[in-house]
Amino acid sequence: MDPTIVSKDAFQVIGYHFVANTNEIRRNNIEKETLERLQANQANIPNRVGDTIYIIRIYPMKEDFDFLQDKFTQIIGYEVENVEELPDGAISHTMPSGNYASYTHKGTERNVINQLGYIYGEWLKENRLIPLGYDMECWEPEDVLSGEAEMYIATIML
Repeated sequence: MDPTIVSKDAFQVIGYHFVANTNEIRRNNIEKETLERLQANQANIPNRVGDTIYIIRIYPMKEDFDFLQDKFTQIIGYEVENVEELPDGAISHTMPSGNYASYTHKGTERNVINQLGYIYGEWLKENRLIPLGYDMECWEPEDVLSGEAEMYIATIML
């Protein structure tokens, strides 16, 4: 798994969010419940672009950040052409344009954390890249069962 650097245009997402650490997310099924809420309200999201599910994580910019212990914001949503109105409890978020370290994740949810640990802890440094404090997973409906997702980590060159 060696990421490549890709450029992405900005886009908007409508979805639901929460703030927790990975241990809380796993223990309380927060991600699963948020995903189910999104899917239950899918028809109420105007201007939706396809069925790709975006899982966006926004981290506090601290040097010793720990996925398992430190809280971060997570948004689970769909891309939209534009934001006109929001379903109850939903938010909109704009993913900025920029360069992203990208790779294809294959495997379980637990493997995502291990892979991100490697990318953030080693690969970015080895490749003289600085993380910008956010990343995303893109899940196509047909790939959920196979455990395959496209991963993007926002970066800049050192």
